[in-house]
Amino acid sequence: MTTDGGKRKILVTGGTVFVSKFIAAYYVKQGDEVYVLNRNHHPQPAGTTLIEADRHNPGDLLKDYAFDAVLDVTAYTGEDVTALLDALGAFEDYILISSSAVYPEYLPQPFREELPTGENKYWGAYGTGKIAAEKALLERVPGAYIFRPPYLYGPMNNVYREAFVFECARKGRKFYLPGDGAMQLQFFHVEDLCRCIDSVLCGHPAQHIFNVGNDSVISVREWAARCYAAAGKTPVFEEVYSEENQRKYFCFSDYEYRLDVTGQRALIQMTVELDEGLREAYAWYCGHAQDVRRRDYLEYIEANLES
Repeated sequence: MTTDGGKRKILVTGGTVFVSKFIAAYYVKQGDEVYVLNRNHHPQPAGTTLIEADRHNPGDLLKDYAFDAVLDVTAYTGEDVTALLDALGAFEDYILISSSAVYPEYLPQPFREELPTGENKYWGAYGTGKIAAEKALLERVPGAYIFRPPYLYGPMNNVYREAFVFECARKGRKFYLPGDGAMQLQFFHVEDLCRCIDSVLCGHPAQHIFNVGNDSVISVREWAARCYAAAGKTPVFEEVYSEENQRKYFCFSDYEYRLDVTGQRALIQMTVELDEGLREAYAWYCGHAQDVRRRDYLEYIEANLES
């Protein structure tokens, strides 16, 4: 189905914020013919073709298209997937960006792809919705591919995680850690996700569900220090033991986990080094701070931890 000159017709659901926007821009840069499906509430990525519709009710807008790949970034429930599949015409590959939230917290870690999925008490409906999305897709398209990333980071990230730390660094604020800051997290650069998608589209491996992520985990203390370093600053840490709910002042829940990414190594050999990725994220943040979905961590800190 690939068009003359090697161009592929690629449909990206969403396309206006963070992961879907980065993916759309990535494939434009690759020289592909990129279509984005969204409601046109935000500026569109340069070089893409907008299909303006709600994915739950696109009518016949998609029926006449033949896509080489559908990259579904915005499916959060089984109904999301079913509605899109009902609306699509022809397509070759379907890739769903799911989440590591599909693994119950009580399973042995690192989580492996063959482990059963189930409700995770820390992720709640988000995780069970992703499970339903995966199930709905594989029932209809058994040859589809699924990626389960941990925390994604990099340019275009409008989620108030790295941006929160960058804001503290730029303001010269101390940084409040939950306890001793030893909680460990796993990250994955959004461009590495794109490279994994590339590998699947080109090679069609026998494995169809992949955990994706950096090989190593990192403590939140070290992660925050590296975010400060990306902004050219050195943090002063304050350890917090008095607050039961760390999400009032910190950008991650009190839950650490690790993915087994052995299968990913068959797709890509190397991942973006964390310090380099954070510098890229900070450079984007400096020009787009207004695009970040800010939360009231600092307000809570000023009212409760600094008073």
